[in-house]
Amino acid sequence: MRALVRLWLAAMMLVLSPTIAQAEDGYDLWMRYRSVGTNLGFVTIDARGTTPTLTVAAAELRRGIAGLSAPAGVAQTATPAIVLVTAADRDVTALHLPTAPLGDEGYLIRSVTLKGRPVTLVTANSDRGVLYGSFALLRHLQTGGSLDRVDLSSTPRIKLRVLNHWDNLDGVVERGYAGQSLWDWWTLPDFHDPRYTDYARANASIGINGTVLNNVNAKADSLTAPYIAKAAALADVFRPYGIKVYLSARFSAPIELGGLKTADPLDPAVAAWWKAKSDEIYRAIPDFGGFLVKANSEGQPGPRDYHRSHADGANMLAAAVRPHGGIVMWRAFVYAETDPEDRAKQAYTEFKPLDGKFASNVIVQVKNGAIDFQPREPFHPLFGAMPKTPLMIEFQITKEYLGFATHLAYLGPLFAETLESDTMAKGPGSTVAKQLSGMAGVANIGRDRDWAGSTFNQANWYAFGRMAWDPTLDPDAVAREWAAMTFSPALVAPVVAMMSGSREAVVDYMTPLGLAHVMATGHHYGPGPWVADLKRPEWNPVYYHKADKAGIGFDRTVTGSNAIAQYAPPVARRLTDPATTPERELLWFHHVPWTRPMASGRTLWAELVHHYDSGIGYVAGMRRQWDALRPQVDAERWQKTATYLAVQEREASWWRDASLAYWMSINGLSLPTGAAPPAHDLAWYEAQRFPHAPGNPQ
Repeated sequence: MRALVRLWLAAMMLVLSPTIAQAEDGYDLWMRYRSVGTNLGFVTIDARGTTPTLTVAAAELRRGIAGLSAPAGVAQTATPAIVLVTAADRDVTALHLPTAPLGDEGYLIRSVTLKGRPVTLVTANSDRGVLYGSFALLRHLQTGGSLDRVDLSSTPRIKLRVLNHWDNLDGVVERGYAGQSLWDWWTLPDFHDPRYTDYARANASIGINGTVLNNVNAKADSLTAPYIAKAAALADVFRPYGIKVYLSARFSAPIELGGLKTADPLDPAVAAWWKAKSDEIYRAIPDFGGFLVKANSEGQPGPRDYHRSHADGANMLAAAVRPHGGIVMWRAFVYAETDPEDRAKQAYTEFKPLDGKFASNVIVQVKNGAIDFQPREPFHPLFGAMPKTPLMIEFQITKEYLGFATHLAYLGPLFAETLESDTMAKGPGSTVAKQLSGMAGVANIGRDRDWAGSTFNQANWYAFGRMAWDPTLDPDAVAREWAAMTFSPALVAPVVAMMSGSREAVVDYMTPLGLAHVMATGHHYGPGPWVADLKRPEWNPVYYHKADKAGIGFDRTVTGSNAIAQYAPPVARRLTDPATTPERELLWFHHVPWTRPMASGRTLWAELVHHYDSGIGYVAGMRRQWDALRPQVDAERWQKTATYLAVQEREASWWRDASLAYWMSINGLSLPTGAAPPAHDLAWYEAQRFPHAPGNPQ
C-alpha cells in the first residue's frame, strides 16, 4: 500500500510540477492555446451572421478562449462579450469607427459600448476581415495582451499572399523535407482529412489567402476532370478560411490532353482549348484563383518553344481566366542555356523588355535573388525595373539550400533583408516591398506530425505569413510572437536569442562573403565547390565562385559579366567598387585577391576562415542554450530539436572543413594561426555520395 501511495504521489508531482512540460508533438503549431493565467472561460462569443467564415471565426475564438483560460480556482476577471460583426451592421455604423481604410481584408478590434453594454468588438468590411481579426485577438491574448481596453487595427500591405506547394501527384514533395504531400490525391475528393481544415486554420491565422496545390514542374494530369474534382474538394474546405485555390499549369497541356499538334499561344485553337479548360475549372471551383506557370525553365515547355515571348504566353492564359476574375502568376525563373555569360542576368534580359506588355491580370513572380534561393543573395534586379508590370516576390520557406529540415535557420531576417532592400528605382526609399503586388512562399509543409519537419521550421511558415501581411514587421518581433505562442513564457527570450542569428550562422558556414551555389549538385545536400564536370557550365559550382590561384569571386562589373548594370544607377555605382560593396556580397559581385585587406584587418582568406568558424561556434552556442532549457520543454520537442542541433553542428563542421580543403588546394595558402585543419583530406570529401537525399525526385 505504501508503495502505491508513493507512486501516486510521484505521479501527482509530475502533473503539478511547473518545471515539467506537458508532452507535445508540435501538431498544434502556434495555435496551442495554452493557459495564460487569466480566467476567460465565461466570455461569450456573439457572431452576428451565419456565413461559413463568421461561423469558423466564432468557433476558433471559442476554442482559443477555452484553452487560454486558467484552470479552475483562478479568480475570474471582468471580461465583456466578444462580438464578431461586419462594419455594415447598423449598430456598428452608429459608432462611426474608422473602418473605411480597412479595405476588404483589414480588421479593427476595440473595446466599445454596443447597444448599452461593454463589448470587445471585432469588425471589418468583410467576414474575411472579421476572421483575420479573430485570429489577431487570439494572438494578442497568447502573447500577453488582455481584453481590457483593447485597440487593434491592421490592413494587409500586400494583396496576394500565397503558398506554393511543390507537391507531385504521387505524393512526393520536390524540395520537401517534412514527409509526403499533405494532399492525399488518391482518397480525394471523397475523404476530407481533418488536417486539411487545420492547414486552413493555420494559414488564415497568419493572413495567407491563397494556395497553389501542385508542383510548378507540373503534370498535365492536374488539369484533368478527376483532379479538378479533387482540387474542388480542397477548395470547399479552404473557402470559409478565405483561401483561394490555384493550380500550376503545364504549358503543353493542349498537346498532352487536348490532342492538339501545338501549344503555340498565338494559335486560336490553343487559346480556345485553354478557355474551355478554364471554364471547366470554374464550373467546379467558382472562386478558383487562377494559374501559376513555370515556362521555358529547366526543361519545362513554354512560349519560347514557338518563338513567342513570355508576354504572349501569359496573356493567352490571362484571357482564358479573365471572365471569371482569375489571374496568372507567371514565373520569371528562366533557367536555361540561353545566357551562358551569367545565369544571374537571364531573367532581367528576358523580362525587362516586356515591361508594360503583360495583361492586367498577369503578375510576374520573381525570386528574391537572381539565382536560386541561396542562403544569401542580393535582391533581384527586376525589382524596380518593371514599373508597368505587377510583380510578386517568391521566397523559399522550405530550406533547400539551408540545411533541409535538420538545420535551425530562422528565415525572418532573410525575408526582411530582401524586402527592405532599396532598389533606388524612384530615388531613395524605393524598397523591394513597395514594388510588390503579391508574395509567394514555397511551402515547407508535409505529412510529418509537426507539419514542417521540426518545431523551429514552423517559425518560417509563420514568419512568411506575418511578413506577407506586413513586410515592415521586425523579424525579431515576429520571432517573439511565434515563440510566445509555441513555448512557455520563460522560454521566449532564450528561444528568440537562438533564432535571431541562426540564418547568418548558416551563411557563415556555407556561403560566406557572397559565395553562392557551392552545394553539391542535384540534391543540394552538403558542400561541393569542386564540382566541374557537368555538361552545362552553370550546373557546376566552380562556375559561381571562379576560384583560382589569384583570388575568388564572380566578376559582375563591366570587366566581367556586367550584371551590375541591371540595377538602378545609384545601386550600380555602389556595387561597382569593391570598397563600397557590402562585404557580405563581395564575392557575388567581384573577383578579389585572397590577400585583399578586409574591414576587420584580416585578409580575405583569413576572413573566410573566420566566418566558417563563427558559423560553427553559433551552432555550438545554440546547442548549449537548448540543453539548458531541457527542464522547461516537453520531452518530445526537446529531444528532436536537440538531435537536429547535433546534426547541424556536425554538418557545419563538414561544410567548413570540405570548403577549406578545396580552397587550399586552389590557393596554396596555409590556414591562419590557430585555425584547426580539416578533419580529412580533399579526396575524402569529394568521395561522399548521397544518392537518396530527400526532396530530390528522380
